[in-house]
Amino acid sequence: MAAQNTSQALLNDASRADIDRWVAKYPPEQKQSAVMAALRIAQEQNGGHLTRELMDAVAEYLEMAPIAVYEVATFYSMYEHKPVGKHKICVCTNISCLLRGSEEVMDHLEKKLGVKPGEVTADGKFSFKEVECLGACGHAPMMSVGTEYHENLTGEKIDAILDGLE
Repeated sequence: MAAQNTSQALLNDASRADIDRWVAKYPPEQKQSAVMAALRIAQEQNGGHLTRELMDAVAEYLEMAPIAVYEVATFYSMYEHKPVGKHKICVCTNISCLLRGSEEVMDHLEKKLGVKPGEVTADGKFSFKEVECLGACGHAPMMSVGTEYHENLTGEKIDAILDGLE
């Protein structure tokens, strides 16, 4: 009973309903299969990052060992463990992007934003980080801003993209 109370206190009604829709896609004995979606939902509810308490709430809600949730949350780069900016920028630095200029993209962002990868701008508007392949190798170098992909990047394109964000 205490576990359910903890997950109810940390996961709001909308989040639990959304998680339940994902759980319903799997056989009842396989509800843990919804862990990735549940972590994404919890992260969105919390303004873009997970806390240990939220990961524990997901574990309780899905009846999983907390360590199993931590393993998923720390393996995938889509999960954040500290606050991020309003606009989270992910720069692919895998081989195709690296060969086509991802280091220059990283340098340009660092200079333009005035923060290093993994940091948030003072106004809370932007954060950026290096990630592995985002699956747009034919249009490298590329970055995502939230869920939008931006490809064939140049310094000018990056400036236009960022200047167009509120």
